[in-house]
Amino acid sequence: MPRTKKEYLFIDGYNIINQWQYYKEVKNIANSRNKLIELLVEYQAYKGINVIVVFDAHLVKGSLEKKETVAGVEIVYTKEHETADSFIEKQLDRIGRYERVQVATSDSAIQQIVISRGGTRISAQEMIMELENAKKDIRTKTEKPRQKGTNIDRVLDDETLEKLEKLRRSM
Repeated sequence: MPRTKKEYLFIDGYNIINQWQYYKEVKNIANSRNKLIELLVEYQAYKGINVIVVFDAHLVKGSLEKKETVAGVEIVYTKEHETADSFIEKQLDRIGRYERVQVATSDSAIQQIVISRGGTRISAQEMIMELENAKKDIRTKTEKPRQKGTNIDRVLDDETLEKLEKLRRSM
């Protein structure tokens, strides 16, 4: 029996942030990065996929690749002279033909590489919309009153409801 493919979503972190209205409003890269990670944690839990967000540190002198995990979301800061694109490209070479891989970026060069290596791509704007829609879905599902079965007042007639109410008060 063939094994089920794992599903991965690679996010070019700064590419998403630079396209995001939130960043344009707050103008703070650290806050935007943290907010994006927070949304991705919710998104991963909601979708049940492996999310890896990659942030460029290629211009940071002497930086080494750093990985951390926040509530299941893998966060990668690239090493000096390595872009998020090149990191993602290496991962595509490694798993792109064996697993289901989607990459969120608006960089057209990496989009072409993604497709040629067996992955699918989603633009930064589409990813932002996807995150916002997932957040709305989560909110809708958690705010609805939890009901099992049917509303009793829709099933029973007024006389029976009155009798039940009298019985409840007498207890």
